[in-house]
Amino acid sequence: MMGILWENSFTTFLFVTVIIGGGAGYLAGRSLATNWRPIPQLILFMLLLGLAVRFFHFALFEGTLLSIHYYVVDALVLIGISLLGYRLRRVRQMVTQYRWLYGRAGLFSWREKKNAGG
Repeated sequence: MMGILWENSFTTFLFVTVIIGGGAGYLAGRSLATNWRPIPQLILFMLLLGLAVRFFHFALFEGTLLSIHYYVVDALVLIGISLLGYRLRRVRQMVTQYRWLYGRAGLFSWREKKNAGG
């Protein structure tokens, strides 16, 4: 059954795009944040990973290889998951490497400490 987000079945979309591709994207996001790489580089890598995920849908589950619609869906899911990994790692970096300047202000953000200015 075709849907807006998935082509063959929801379980195929969940397994290939979210779990396999999203796991790779999450780890890539963490790695790029660890090495202080910019977010546009992350997006470029996820667009390339989206091509691989689309190929897996085609090769393993008889999906459409050259489908712009499903490629965009896959790429957006991968970008979202990778940005999650990127942000979580960046927050951890800021509060551990610069603990005298910043403190954690939730899961996705940090704040400047009041006594950091002097």
